[in-house]
Amino acid sequence: MNTTGKTILPLRELGKTGASVSEIGFGAWAIGGSWGETVEENTALDALRTAADAGTTFFDTADVYGDGRSESLIGEFLRERSGESFFVATKMGRSGDFAPTYEVMERTALASAKRLGVEALDLVQLHCLPLSVMRGEVWDNFERLKSAGLIKNYGASVESVEEALFCIENTSCVTLQVIFNIFRQKLVDELFPTAQKNNIGIIARVPLASGLLTGKFGHNHHFDSNDHRNFNANGESFNAGETFAGVPFESGVDLAQKAHAIVGDSTPLAASALRWILDFPAVSTVIPGAKNPKQAIQNVQASAMPPLSPEVHEKLRDLYQTEIAPIIRGVY
Repeated sequence: MNTTGKTILPLRELGKTGASVSEIGFGAWAIGGSWGETVEENTALDALRTAADAGTTFFDTADVYGDGRSESLIGEFLRERSGESFFVATKMGRSGDFAPTYEVMERTALASAKRLGVEALDLVQLHCLPLSVMRGEVWDNFERLKSAGLIKNYGASVESVEEALFCIENTSCVTLQVIFNIFRQKLVDELFPTAQKNNIGIIARVPLASGLLTGKFGHNHHFDSNDHRNFNANGESFNAGETFAGVPFESGVDLAQKAHAIVGDSTPLAASALRWILDFPAVSTVIPGAKNPKQAIQNVQASAMPPLSPEVHEKLRDLYQTEIAPIIRGVY
């Protein structure tokens, strides 16, 4: 029986970690930076608190989100809620001084643990590194870090199905973080069956296509100069498939409107888009971002929605195959 007064979101198994986590998590990139305006510390902490009170137990961050700011904010939140149980996933590999050697990986893990205020990291993920690196010593180094008690689990955030399948077939990773949303459905056929067969936890990132699947943007919307949706709109600074899930912005605005018409205008598009992801049992948790308490509450509402109908799924699948898949940028 729940005696805490908190909401309890449905839990799902996170692959071989042995942990059960909330099916809707908290993506902490936005409170770190690169999404336009700086999120004030109190606002960020209130968003984390609100998400936790609404039942969120899974939080995803990275060492490069705000140069450690995101991890530090979560660390402060964890100290406030020290009597509660949360699962925090972080990432390494994108900082300028990173190298896939044990010494660097150990130093990176220790720095993340210090910011988070924990002795051992629940989960560390390689942060979208190329296959050439993933074919090297990084996995042996993760095993050493695990044996040393610095990390409990390890996985990878990947950009393509090829990278994901490589990790499943050639490493001992327990989770994969992947771009999965209405605009990016390729994984359903090419990855999910293999992941389920091998008990790999799937963490769905970019679930709202960098905001396109909220339906709130028009063609003339302007993003701040320091927002990645401005400086990486077409993959100028990092992976072409990350921002807007690889869909050109103007096309994405129109496609979001078409998706909204399919799921029905009576429900916010963002909630329906998250519900669509939750309808796939291969997904362990989905990690929409939140900059404030209002967004944190809106994110968890999808969990209370009934599954979308087979007819809606079929129409969204057809939209993807006929109009979206042909225009996605980058390898995925």
